[in-house]
Amino acid sequence: MQAFDGQFPNGPLVVLDGDGSAYGVGGLVLECPATTFAQLAAWALAESGLGAARLNRNGRDADPLIVLTAAAAERFGLPPSLDDDPATRRSQRLPQDHKVVKALARSKWQLTRRGFGPWPRIYRPVADGRRQCVQLAVLPWRALDDRAWGAAGTLPAPDLARVLGIYASRVITPRGSSATCGLELMTALRPPTRAVRDEVSGEWVSGPNPGALTAVVQAAPPEVLAEHPAAQGWSGGFMDEESCQWIRPVQTLSEAEMVEPFAVGIDLNTAYLAAAGRLNVGLGAPVHVRRPRFDKKVPGAWLVDLSGIECDPRLPSPFTPTGLPPEGPGWYATPTIAYAQELGADVRPVEAYVREQYGAYLDPWHDRLREAYVSTMAEAGIPVEKDADERAFLAAMTAHRLLKDAGEDLDALRAALAAEGLAHLAGLGDGRLASAAWRHHQIAMVLTAVKSTVKFGIGKLRERPQGVGYVPGAPWPALERPTWRPDIRAAVIAKARVNLHRKMANVAKASGRYPLGVNIDCVVYASPTASPLGFLPLTGSGKVLPGAFRLGATPGLAKVEGVQSMLWAVDLLEREQPVNPARHVKGYDSATAEGK
Repeated sequence: MQAFDGQFPNGPLVVLDGDGSAYGVGGLVLECPATTFAQLAAWALAESGLGAARLNRNGRDADPLIVLTAAAAERFGLPPSLDDDPATRRSQRLPQDHKVVKALARSKWQLTRRGFGPWPRIYRPVADGRRQCVQLAVLPWRALDDRAWGAAGTLPAPDLARVLGIYASRVITPRGSSATCGLELMTALRPPTRAVRDEVSGEWVSGPNPGALTAVVQAAPPEVLAEHPAAQGWSGGFMDEESCQWIRPVQTLSEAEMVEPFAVGIDLNTAYLAAAGRLNVGLGAPVHVRRPRFDKKVPGAWLVDLSGIECDPRLPSPFTPTGLPPEGPGWYATPTIAYAQELGADVRPVEAYVREQYGAYLDPWHDRLREAYVSTMAEAGIPVEKDADERAFLAAMTAHRLLKDAGEDLDALRAALAAEGLAHLAGLGDGRLASAAWRHHQIAMVLTAVKSTVKFGIGKLRERPQGVGYVPGAPWPALERPTWRPDIRAAVIAKARVNLHRKMANVAKASGRYPLGVNIDCVVYASPTASPLGFLPLTGSGKVLPGAFRLGATPGLAKVEGVQSMLWAVDLLEREQPVNPARHVKGYDSATAEGK
């Protein structure tokens, strides 16, 4: 059994089943006698031994998490579902007159503003300096989104406790969607306040924490959404720093490319996470400047004309999400302008909104999620060392893919493993092979959750208004957070996009090969083999050339996304309305399936 600290001896969470059995981390099973939510909250806080220590000494300990299976939800009087429409479920919650909500109020427990939904939080006001708060997750209400957790919500309670426990120990105790967890992790690692001694009274009081986002700041007009209050009456244009989605014009394909047998897609591991590391972002409000001198160290929104920079039509433009060259002046984040300078452009901003107070706010977030991702890859048997053999990496990734996707037909799994040259796995007995497949299935859920925490956490920095009753121009609740920072989101995405372009440009320079399509962090190339080693430029020792798409398990390195025939790719490009092969190289539309 995993050891936890003395304050929280039973770990961060339990999965509660209908018979009162509470399954924790490391095979722990507790008996929960509660039959009402008031009793459940009292048990979680006083008897369960659940919780997790703070991630920063200036932060707070994690609240106990109680995950309710369908049977447990029924036991506590919850309906089997809130809404069958996934598009609207985020706004669904129990009405105020529901018996469960009324019973909590009678017992002097309160709900947060989001009410009793898939992730309700039950609390009482702080007493004697102690926080009294319990986090719940209601599985039948789709608390675990398939995009972030795969089929985790259907696991038996002990297995789900293991999966959630791994995530909690490596990332954070889940508190909501993966987007919410991503944002909460930022705050947990860099709390906005810390204890400081008052120079007059000598007492300890709360003060701002250096390097953190300590207050709500007004965004600059070009940084916001069109419906934002600051955008009303603004006609100066907006930043469009988004990931690249580009289809190569079919007429630019060479005859040599057309006759290659394969179209191979490669994907950068957690591209946004790689971009977030060592990235300067604004810590304070923007300052408007006319005719500024560009400084690549200073985060900001810069109005610059990049339309005069020549772009090879066989590569996407690095300055726009469409990959088409810009047609005139536009607003760009610092990483985009810095890359234009790197390409030799004479950058002369017309005006800018710069953040004079800045720092690497996301560094602790990057470091923790990087370690979580790498540790989980290692648990799947993927070599994660800095100089790991790339062929061994590709073989291990193939084994992981086959094992995690295996069904109950072990003979079919053996045949697939043998066909890939993985005889050491194909030769396992039924019990060991089934156990390996089940373990990889669960590890894949944790990996998906970590990746979603990165992607959706960055997205939530510019959370949009929700609800059919929203009126454009009116403020919405997310704007009240210090972490509503569209400028930080823009900087991360801009850096990720130019990082990807730099790799494509280096491949073109070294080997004369150009992509067929780009979809966010996936690039498809024509290839003589089904392996990316067939088209990537190699050194004399057979490794991928530095600066190109190095293959490996760490953030920013590449892995195989999918393999199709070149005839398939050409067919997509030759259609009257061309289709992006990078979106479909997995065999389905990844943008739809993965919420991109």
